[in-house]
Parts: sequence; C-alpha cells; structure tokens
Amino acid sequence: MKQEELIEILKQAGRLRTTMRHCWLDAGEGKRRRESVAEHSWRLALMAMLLDGEPEFQETDMNKVIRMCLIHDLGESFTGDIPVFLKSEEDAGSEIDIYRKWIRQFPDPQRSEWLELVREMEELKTPEAKTYKALDKLEALIAHNESDLSTWLPLEYELQLTYGQENMKFSPYFTELRKQVDAWTKEKISEEDRSGDPC
Repeated sequence: MKQEELIEILKQAGRLRTTMRHCWLDAGEGKRRRESVAEHSWRLALMAMLLDGEPEFQETDMNKVIRMCLIHDLGESFTGDIPVFLKSEEDAGSEIDIYRKWIRQFPDPQRSEWLELVREMEELKTPEAKTYKALDKLEALIAHNESDLSTWLPLEYELQLTYGQENMKFSPYFTELRKQVDAWTKEKISEEDRSGDPC
C-alpha cells in the first residue's frame, strides 16, 4: 500500500471519531456527551481481545474477530450512525454498498481481505462472525446501561432487554454474560422506579 493510499484510508476512517451514536456518555462534572462510533469500535475490539484465551473460544480466531470489530462500522463514516430502532433495510443496504465501493478502491492484499471479512460478517455463519456480532450487541447494551436513564427513550426500556438476544444463543459464555447485563439493566430501571422518577 502506498503511503498516500494509507493516509486517504485513515482520513476516511478518522471520521468515525466525530460520527456520533445514539448513546450518551458521562463526561464528568455532571456533563454528558454522545458516544462516537470510534469509541464503540475500540471497546468492541478490546472485548474480543479480553476473550482470547477463554476456553470456549480456543478454536475461534480472535485476531480475526478483533479485525472484524475494528472495521465493522466503517460504512458509517459515509452514512452516519442510524439507531437500530430507526434503521431500515434500505439504510443498511445503502451503507454496505457504499462501504464495499470504498473497499474496492483499496490495493491488494487489503482489498481482498476486507471484502472477505465483510462477506463473512454479513453471512454470520462462522464462529468468528458470530462472536463479533454478539460482542457488537453486548457492547451497545453495556454502553447504554452506563448512560443516565434520563437519556433513554421510552421504547428503550423494553429494547434494552430484547436487543440482540438471538445473537447470544450460540455461546454459553455470551448467554451467561447477557444474563448479567440484563440483571444490571433491570436493577438500573428498578432504582428509577423506587426513586419515583418518571420513565
């Protein structure tokens, strides 16, 4: 890859640092700010790295999972982030089409590798793709639980307990982790109920 090609790819990818997601973060001193797509992708990759060495994932190529995590939302550097409850099939299709068109401009071997990773992530058949997708859903749930309930929309109280359930079923580890995240969600909501604050 030529140096100028690398720079151009990094400039496009760098847009994820200022592409905001729906979730709000505690910025300290009583302030809040939106989470960037780059922050989500970074923590997703960290989650995959932390699972490397877990007995259940010994046969899973966690290096590939980390790579999937790092590139999975790069299409949003073109389209922006659309929350799951607003995203249509047309939106998703447009995002992946733009993303693929961009990747096809890469030199090889990067072009071939990235197109193959994108195909694998879409098909969700391999252990690596299933692991990446489960982590993607779980990171969003964890980030949402970390945000103040005042930033939640009414529909998110139920969505937080149903989002991504199907993506966990292939794995005993993720099934148990999801139970713990759901317990955290329920406790968070029940604390608000006990305080008398409206939803």
